[in-house]
Amino acid sequence: MSFEDILKSEHSSIMPTYGRFDIAVASGKGATVTDINGMEYIDFGSGIGVNSLGYADPDWVAAVQAQAAELAHISNLYYNKVQVSFADHLCKLSGMSRVFLGNSGAEANECAIKLARKYSHDKYGKGRHKIICLENSFHGRTITTLSATGQDYFHQYFFPFTQGFEFAKAGDIDELKDKLGDDVCAVMLECVQGEGGVVPLSPEYLCAVRSLCDSEDVLLIIDEVQTGAGRTGKFFAFQYFDIIPDIVTMAKGLGGGLPIGACLCSQNLAEVMSAGTHGSTFGGNMVVCAGADVVLKKLSADGFMEEVLRKGEHIRQRILSMPNVKEVRGLGLMLGIVVEQGDAKEIVRECIRNGLLILTAKTLLRLLPPLTISYAEIDKGLSILETALKGAIKK
Repeated sequence: MSFEDILKSEHSSIMPTYGRFDIAVASGKGATVTDINGMEYIDFGSGIGVNSLGYADPDWVAAVQAQAAELAHISNLYYNKVQVSFADHLCKLSGMSRVFLGNSGAEANECAIKLARKYSHDKYGKGRHKIICLENSFHGRTITTLSATGQDYFHQYFFPFTQGFEFAKAGDIDELKDKLGDDVCAVMLECVQGEGGVVPLSPEYLCAVRSLCDSEDVLLIIDEVQTGAGRTGKFFAFQYFDIIPDIVTMAKGLGGGLPIGACLCSQNLAEVMSAGTHGSTFGGNMVVCAGADVVLKKLSADGFMEEVLRKGEHIRQRILSMPNVKEVRGLGLMLGIVVEQGDAKEIVRECIRNGLLILTAKTLLRLLPPLTISYAEIDKGLSILETALKGAIKK
């Protein structure tokens, strides 16, 4: 099919829920993808942080192919060694006690919300169900996770939204303290607000939140859907701040390119969700778990995380030396670029025209490259980015 054929078919068959750029990707290798016309692009987006090992990683491909050839799916009414082995590996690597496996970050967050409310109901009875989230947060696109998202932009059209969520200003511990009434069961936050513009929360604030939750017997839910699985140079971003959540969610890069979501909990919550209280037809799919287990093995290899940090710092310093850059923020290989002049989406379009895929987050440029990206690919992509930044400067 030509690009025009794909465009026509897309318009006639798919709901128009995505603002797509004019490129049809056909294949990928490493951190480089090729479109249907043969043009190559360095990918600084990795499928919005999903392709953590890049494209066509040979170990990941082999594991997925082997499992698909043996058994692709079996009901969660039965045990299977692939799912159990992966779950055990994930719990040990994360330091958490139990995990529920779903198919996306939104599903992981839905599970976290249900888990927190049931824990509180079991312990205190009805009425202690409210969850305090932060302004500028993003937790998903289901009705309930939209309700938990602290951005007015998302609170449109789909009324009525799920009740039981309230919002506090990120970084303001006094406001959070004021909102922690007897009806609150949990606080839910991101250590780095990704869709909110790559905004890291301060270590002091995060530690204060953990202490406050402890003193009020309120659970702390940390959404690591975008920051988890090594994205920031640690397995979880919260590990930078010497805090441990009661519940942590992850997705995106965990599957290396296949859909997976995980809701992990501490030991005191291990038995809260009993049979029938939650479930997923496809959650813990064996093909996905086989690929995700390869991701875990590579993330936990000696020196891997340190290399993620080195690559992130290399990119940060190069970008800070470029024209039209006001600020670079984020952790590891999750970076946001505040530009002095120009529209972020138009800069992205210019990058695409010249062979670089890059993301936005609100008015920022956002970088989520594969964790395995080579320095040659990094430098090639940065050269394209610098040219686009220069071109956005008003004469």
